[in-house]
Amino acid sequence: MATIKVRVTKQETDFHFRGQNANGHTVDMDDATAYENGVGSGVGPMQLLLMALGSCSGVDIVSILAKSRQQVERFDMEITGEKPDGTSPSVYGDIHVRFIFEGDVEPSKARRAIELSLGKYCSVAATLAKSATIGYDFMVNGELLEGALVGSA
Repeated sequence: MATIKVRVTKQETDFHFRGQNANGHTVDMDDATAYENGVGSGVGPMQLLLMALGSCSGVDIVSILAKSRQQVERFDMEITGEKPDGTSPSVYGDIHVRFIFEGDVEPSKARRAIELSLGKYCSVAATLAKSATIGYDFMVNGELLEGALVGSA
């Protein structure tokens, strides 16, 4: 069994924290809603969950497409999470990921890579799918293609 350890340290303002992994890499986290200007000094914890989903899935997809000899010149993800207001805890019920590819990428291979990642390999997707429905669509060189629901609570 793997043990993952991180450290989270409060910074100077009340809701600003810095996370650090064992290699010294950091991420700033904050609750922007706690400030009058609504900005804060870092990424919100629930935003960070969506970013974690994107990076976890992105690593899988890049690897799968490289093995399929696809030439990805650019790869972005736009991730939207829906959660209720005024409840605590306020967990994601629906998450949608739009995968955006540019390059010499066959749509069928992109779809297969996405579905393998979200449905089989991505640990963050598997964790979030326990409470949320995860769906996707994707674009290849500007063409929007339908996706599916791959995880559902």
